[in-house]
Amino acid sequence: MRVEEFNDILYEKDEATGIVVVTLNAPERKNAMSFITNLELFYAVQAMEEDDEAKAMIITGARDPESDDPTKEAFSSGGYFTPKLFTDIPEEIKKEIDLTDLAAKRLCLKLFNFEKPVVAAINGMAIGAGFTMPLAGADLIYMSEHAWIEFPFVGRLGILPEFALTYFLPRMMGFQKAKEIVYFPKRIPAQQALEWGWVNEVVPHEDLIPRARETARKLIPPEGPGLAVRLAKRAFHQPYVDAVTRALGVENQGLNQTMKSHDFGEGLEARKEKRPPVFKGE
Repeated sequence: MRVEEFNDILYEKDEATGIVVVTLNAPERKNAMSFITNLELFYAVQAMEEDDEAKAMIITGARDPESDDPTKEAFSSGGYFTPKLFTDIPEEIKKEIDLTDLAAKRLCLKLFNFEKPVVAAINGMAIGAGFTMPLAGADLIYMSEHAWIEFPFVGRLGILPEFALTYFLPRMMGFQKAKEIVYFPKRIPAQQALEWGWVNEVVPHEDLIPRARETARKLIPPEGPGLAVRLAKRAFHQPYVDAVTRALGVENQGLNQTMKSHDFGEGLEARKEKRPPVFKGE
């Protein structure tokens, strides 16, 4: 897949700096991430791996063209699953989508092993995969003052997290706190995420992309020692690849089981009807 063929994301390279801005570009669904989004993100990373002039990536979310309210922006509202996604998709693309890879193992490992620097600019709501993806894949994360995070997986939907959150979160928070966050979901404001060490900085909304660009420039030539940055990233990540891979495998097993459960169906219905779910544990 070529970057010119992307539909769910925008891939824009600044030829002068080598900075690539990847934008989750489905504002009509608050940039929710589908199997196609994940496939395009995979190929965005691959395109950068093959392009010596592409030096750093910034990931952000598209603004809603019908709203000027920064408090209503979305980085991503999480996973997007609907059979309609596969209507009119070329067969060669369908063959690349593994419907059992609910934990996004292929994309997560692609991002985790990517040696060029990645900066996430979280411009609004980041629900589920909207934060687990940058947590696993970004070197540095900046959040708008209006942005917030929520993990609805277990407590609201009766499913498991993805993007190896079950590996990363306990190492950041400790097991007890990590389980509390996943079992009892609630909105986490940007400032709380900063205090917990999930993000590097909370900035005024209008300064978010300029701040991300400034950081990216400091990681690549001529302002930054690009070779040392890449090799340091490799040294940080490589010792954990096997463990992350195992965590993704376990998440996929649990997700494939829970996605077929009564509780997941009830969670979806409850969300649609704006009421608390009534789970059966099956």
